[in-house]
Amino acid sequence: MGFQVGAALLDACVLSVLQREDTYGYVLTQTLKKVLGISESTLYPVLKRLQRDGCLTTYDKPWQGRNRRYYAITAKGGDRTEVYRRDWKAYKSNVDKLLFGGDFGE
Repeated sequence: MGFQVGAALLDACVLSVLQREDTYGYVLTQTLKKVLGISESTLYPVLKRLQRDGCLTTYDKPWQGRNRRYYAITAKGGDRTEVYRRDWKAYKSNVDKLLFGGDFGE
């Protein structure tokens, strides 16, 4: 993808994926990598920040003799996701008007 992914968009994508289901870091990284082309080194600081902000929580589950750390969205994270989605619709609509033509009104 030829576009930079800013922090707000990355937060919105992480929260949206986690709103569907709890998951562990590797699966989350692979999911976002397919769409955004990001690396683990990009994702983990985002997860830590969202956790520090109260948008995510973690828990461990045993798997093959080890623990996997799962990430889960909180109520605050769900609220923030809805704000991001609303803002994204407006932003996307305006960019589409710039790229493809359209009326911006007054």
